[in-house]
Amino acid sequence: MRRLTKTVVLVYGLSAVMAQAAQKPEPIQQPVQVMVLGSYHFGNPGRDINNMKADSVLTPQRQRELERVADALVKFRPTHVMVEMQSQEPDLAIAEYRRFDGKMLASDANEIVQIGYRTARRAGLSAVQGIDEQPEADEPDYFPYDKLEATAARLGKTPLLQSLNADTAAWIKSFEAAQKGSSVGQLLLQMNDPRGPQGKMDFYYSALAIGDRDDQAGADLNAMWYLRNAKIFGKLMLTTKPGDRVLVVYGSGHLFWLKHFARHTPGYVDVDVMPYLKKAGGR
Repeated sequence: MRRLTKTVVLVYGLSAVMAQAAQKPEPIQQPVQVMVLGSYHFGNPGRDINNMKADSVLTPQRQRELERVADALVKFRPTHVMVEMQSQEPDLAIAEYRRFDGKMLASDANEIVQIGYRTARRAGLSAVQGIDEQPEADEPDYFPYDKLEATAARLGKTPLLQSLNADTAAWIKSFEAAQKGSSVGQLLLQMNDPRGPQGKMDFYYSALAIGDRDDQAGADLNAMWYLRNAKIFGKLMLTTKPGDRVLVVYGSGHLFWLKHFARHTPGYVDVDVMPYLKKAGGR
């Protein structure tokens, strides 16, 4: 009888342990940390509605400042660096990065090279991903500004559009003037300040008023700009796994939406770039 009791107790105990093991929760996966660095366009491509004139970042002084920026950003310990360039590779890798060297740094002013490639190399990364999205022949315009202008003219709302552009132009003029006495790190601090125009949607949301019942051009502009940025972040998601740390170097106009997706997408968190830039701010 005692043997039977012991056997029953043993079986019961084993069953309880197995039940507890079955109920044990899955390990919590670490989120993907995304740090977005909004940059001005170092190479002056002139593709925006309101373009900023950047001074040369190829001078010895600017190169020293960019070294400090890279030194600060690499402390984030990125496992990926992603930039505003398209890639047709399955892993979205950019072939140009394989050729990155000192000669490229000395001759190519693009922020992709000067910040993206430089930081990736400093972090020991073998690849840089290009996650940009641009419309193909059969795809819609992601920034239908011409339509917005035409609708504003038809509805007598050109003064509103001009006012919105004037606000942006004034901020750009102030930024251009700040280049004379500021380091690249300090300029990037200004560019990524959430209180500035790059951190808000004042232009886009004010443009919602440009339209009528049937032609809501301001809403269309907002929708297409959202779509492009959603596709960009979707590409980021294709090449990340839990626990990754992603540095995104992109034109500052994308700052609001890319940070929005990092904050609100399950499994992803937004990392503030400002503390890192403050360490790089000195001249």
